Amino acid sequence: MKNLLLYLLLLGMLSSCGGKTSEYEADIIIYGGTSAAIIAAVQAKKAGKSVIVVSPDKHLGGLSAGGLGFTDTGDKSVIGGLARDFYHRIYLHYQDSAAWKWQHQSEYGNKGQGTPAIDGDSRTMWIFEPHVAESVFEDYVQEYAIDVRRDEWLDREKGVHKNDGKIASISTLSGHRYAGKVFIDATYEGDLLAAAGVNYHVGREANSVYGEKWNGVQVGVLHHGHWFKSDISPYKIPGDTTSQLLYGVSADFPGNYGEGDHRLQAYCFRMCLSNHPENRVPFSEPDNYKADNYELLARVFDAGWRETFQKFDPVPNRKTDTNNHGPFSTDFIGMNYDYPEASYERRKEIIQEHADYQQGLMYFLSNDIRVPDDVRNEMSQWGLAKDEFVDNGHWPHQLYIREARRMIGEYVMTEHDTFSERKIDNPVGMGSYVLDSHNAQRYIKPDGFVQNEGDIGVAPKQPYQISYGSLVPKREECTNLMVPVCLSSSHIAFGSIRMEPVFMILGESVATAAVLAIDQQIPVQDVNYAELEKRLLEQNQILSLSKK
Repeated sequence: MKNLLLYLLLLGMLSSCGGKTSEYEADIIIYGGTSAAIIAAVQAKKAGKSVIVVSPDKHLGGLSAGGLGFTDTGDKSVIGGLARDFYHRIYLHYQDSAAWKWQHQSEYGNKGQGTPAIDGDSRTMWIFEPHVAESVFEDYVQEYAIDVRRDEWLDREKGVHKNDGKIASISTLSGHRYAGKVFIDATYEGDLLAAAGVNYHVGREANSVYGEKWNGVQVGVLHHGHWFKSDISPYKIPGDTTSQLLYGVSADFPGNYGEGDHRLQAYCFRMCLSNHPENRVPFSEPDNYKADNYELLARVFDAGWRETFQKFDPVPNRKTDTNNHGPFSTDFIGMNYDYPEASYERRKEIIQEHADYQQGLMYFLSNDIRVPDDVRNEMSQWGLAKDEFVDNGHWPHQLYIREARRMIGEYVMTEHDTFSERKIDNPVGMGSYVLDSHNAQRYIKPDGFVQNEGDIGVAPKQPYQISYGSLVPKREECTNLMVPVCLSSSHIAFGSIRMEPVFMILGESVATAAVLAIDQQIPVQDVNYAELEKRLLEQNQILSLSKK
């Protein structure tokens, strides 16, 4: 009898322990592992607040550490604060001769995107290898003792717990619960804001919504060089409309100019390639490889196109940040529309589909006899960089989510703001990059030939201000959430804002505002802008052209 009672007691204790959720608490809970997430955490810690980074990612830094090393700077003079500190730390790394393993620094060339890669005057460096960027983010974590919980995925269905219009805590699929005073959604997808019941938009708004010109369907608008400049038949048997369409071509009507739609600009992986014989992993035939998926590209080559290597942008040590270029390239056009709202399982499938497509493209370019000899011979000298992404088959761990959800907050940034046509009363950072959207669809023109649609590149007149109101939800939806990545913006304005330096700038700004909201026990919408501006300027943030 005594043994039975002891057994029942132990069983009760185990049952109660097994059903208990692990709970953690901090002043600020940041969801995401992006560059904005880590910079926000650094600023929170500098301000004396406790913070937990709840990161679905194992690797920190998002695209900045995921292959996008040829930084989209725009006007680098408006990049201040901790964002500039990040690029200063990159500079310091490459000042050590030991950092130049595969080439001498003098051989590098110092080419950047509209700026020298290495800016000795300001002691910043804007171009870098992926593993170097990741090491800088990890240095921040160690230096500021940031509590990072990796591989923690928000329970998107029932994991946001709200009281009186505020998030009290969030729960992850592992069963952990994180309570805080202010929450920051620093993901590329906007999963926390959506689960919190905050309003958002996916796709392109019609031009009529915000009185814009460059939003919505842009049929007939051909910017950059990412369109078919020759008449290419999209049919398996050229010219035969009764034969099947080639892979990747949609039979759907593309829409009328300026109409809104559900389509998203294309995603791709920013590959880090190497042509150093000792640091090159040759392209291998991927699973599910189908050479005919690239027949459209073979026809582009037959038409005389020879721009394959124009976006093999150099980063140190004989490596590249390889991006999309041309009518048929690394962008997997039209294959991401369901990604923002998809389940985690479906997103994993979409990411793998993008990897299969892009790895197949590299194998095709290196091996298929339909590829011109000069292209195939040069491509065969390239491969994945052996010393990058070593735990992922040397393949980037982050898909380039160029755009997913965008919050509809207190203020919506539009092209009018990026063109400095409206006055911003509460700027928390600046942007300057071209309003840049990649193609959203590949369709059949009325003349029966194939064309891409959605690629836009329109330059702002000057660096522009980003409103604090675009970082916070509407008051009635949530009063303690801030969003520095999937911020409140139209599609085309987001095309300029969505650059990694800007995400870091906004990450610092939301953390600074969160500290004020916590100290004064007020909604994030009520943060006094004069106080916020003062702190941001003290932190060397750039808020206007006159205060650079």
